[in-house]
Amino acid sequence: MVKKAHKRQKTEKSAPEAVQPLGTTFLLVDSAKDDEERRLESMLFGTAYVPASKTAGDSKNILVVSDEEPEDDLDGANELRGVMDPDLFVVDDVTMSIPSGSKPTKDIDFREEEVFGSEEEGEDELHNVFSAANGDDEVKSKEEEAEEEQRPAMSIFPVASSSKPRKAPAWQDPDDAAVQVSLANDKRLRKLRDAPSDDVVGGQEYERRLRRQFEKINPTPEWAAQARKKLRPTSKQKRRLSSLSDATSEEEDDDGGLDSILASTGGILGRQKAGILTQGILSVERLRDANISARTEGAVKAVQFHPSLPILLTAGEDRRLKLFNIDGHTNPHLQTVHIPDLPMTTALYHPSGSNILLTGTRPFFYNYDLQTGTALRSPRGLWGTTFSGTAVQDPSMEICSFDATGEVLAVAGKGGYVHLVDWKSGTGQVVGSVKMNAPVKGLWWTRGDRQGELMTLGEDAQVYVWDVAERKCLRRWKDEGEYGSHIIEGDRFGKYLSVGSRHGLVNVYGSDSISSTSSQRPKPLKTINNLTTSVTSLRYNHDSQLLAMASNTKKDQLRMVHLPSLTVFSNWPTSGTPLGHVTSMDFSSGSEYVAIGNNRGRVLLYTLRDYVSQS
Repeated sequence: MVKKAHKRQKTEKSAPEAVQPLGTTFLLVDSAKDDEERRLESMLFGTAYVPASKTAGDSKNILVVSDEEPEDDLDGANELRGVMDPDLFVVDDVTMSIPSGSKPTKDIDFREEEVFGSEEEGEDELHNVFSAANGDDEVKSKEEEAEEEQRPAMSIFPVASSSKPRKAPAWQDPDDAAVQVSLANDKRLRKLRDAPSDDVVGGQEYERRLRRQFEKINPTPEWAAQARKKLRPTSKQKRRLSSLSDATSEEEDDDGGLDSILASTGGILGRQKAGILTQGILSVERLRDANISARTEGAVKAVQFHPSLPILLTAGEDRRLKLFNIDGHTNPHLQTVHIPDLPMTTALYHPSGSNILLTGTRPFFYNYDLQTGTALRSPRGLWGTTFSGTAVQDPSMEICSFDATGEVLAVAGKGGYVHLVDWKSGTGQVVGSVKMNAPVKGLWWTRGDRQGELMTLGEDAQVYVWDVAERKCLRRWKDEGEYGSHIIEGDRFGKYLSVGSRHGLVNVYGSDSISSTSSQRPKPLKTINNLTTSVTSLRYNHDSQLLAMASNTKKDQLRMVHLPSLTVFSNWPTSGTPLGHVTSMDFSSGSEYVAIGNNRGRVLLYTLRDYVSQS
């Protein structure tokens, strides 16, 4: 049985048609009514009966009430027949592409014909739409194509011509231009206003202000700014590159730069010239503890930075030496060395940075080799023997110090003796001694022009200057105050010398105190009395601009001194800085960090921003 044609066409439809209400369809041809239907209409509505033969030629736009589906061949052409022309299309927005960097002009003439076209063009477009719906594909003539090629592209905003092409965005939201955002109604958006009167902005302006606010909160990192400078050379760099036209000269310049690098054993990355710190305010930032990955059980007795590497050593009451790589973030733990028979009180890097000296309340020491990772005890008979065969041993080696070359180690003994240990030969034997009139309280080797001279501090506040080679005293003078002096420390340039007392006073002397030729008693540049208890720690930084002084008798007793002005920084540390009982402290090789050990086994780590910016 053959199916009807219109049934087959219905099954081929891509989407079901919407049901039309009764009486809304037009019949294009009135001859579709037969005579019987016409008679029924005349009986029901009282109209004149007109046979179908008389109205076959004129039957357009007759409204009929029908519940039948329209013929399939007329669906595409009649479904928009009753809609007015202005309602056929709704223009949502004009999609345009505006290159970044170009700005719209202030005076813009929005003319309807330029944006939407004239009425004739609209009728032509409407005709083309109906033709496409009916399946009529019309080919444009060559003349029309030529006119379209000559016609400029429509754009509301003028595009600024640029010689440098910009990469087009992958996608643009056409609705951004139509968005209107009120900045005054929303409290969170009021910060985006440039003036109190700003209220409604467009989508693109809203996006620009959001980006500006984000960059205020999260500024561009320094590494990103430097990378952009490398990618976008300045005009001076462009001229310099353009002037280098000779390839041979470029190769010669490159070879010369490489030769200059290989001819030197110094670092490739040179540091900027250190600036002068301002007095009063010290820029300090707290970091994670240096030993957070492996804390000490008990008090931290010694902390010291490596002479050239960011490696910190700690020694504590648990008789363990620990090494940490200081990076300011995680500070990973590198190694732990346990020495059960030595209660450590002092740990010193050798000036070369290859060894660590460990001493304590025992008449022997340990030498830890960083290259091999082994700890060797000092040889027997370190202090020699008497004729009776009994060893003359000092009870401890707590006070000791290397000279600038690392060839001689000075060790404070009992009875005012200072023993000189030969470290250069590797045997660790005592090669000489010098004697004071009072027990030794402190040792310090001179630096600068007077390198090789040893300064010792006695319990009677007397300071001795020794010529180690000849084993004789060159000069002796008494500390200001004349009582309670028990610690001495100097800087690496020989510019300052500090002596601390049990009363919390620190006398800062100049270079005249180090001189062995002067016979006059030196006067302190200033006596700093910001500590109220016994001074137990003194430390200069690498450029002699800072002096750290601390006491372990009372909590939070640490002060930073600005040496050029000889004043104490007022902003740090304060009474609210949780330092604890400070037992030891040290600056890094470039003063980027300062490590502070306390009696609770923690090594607090702070960064000095003034020196970080110079590194």
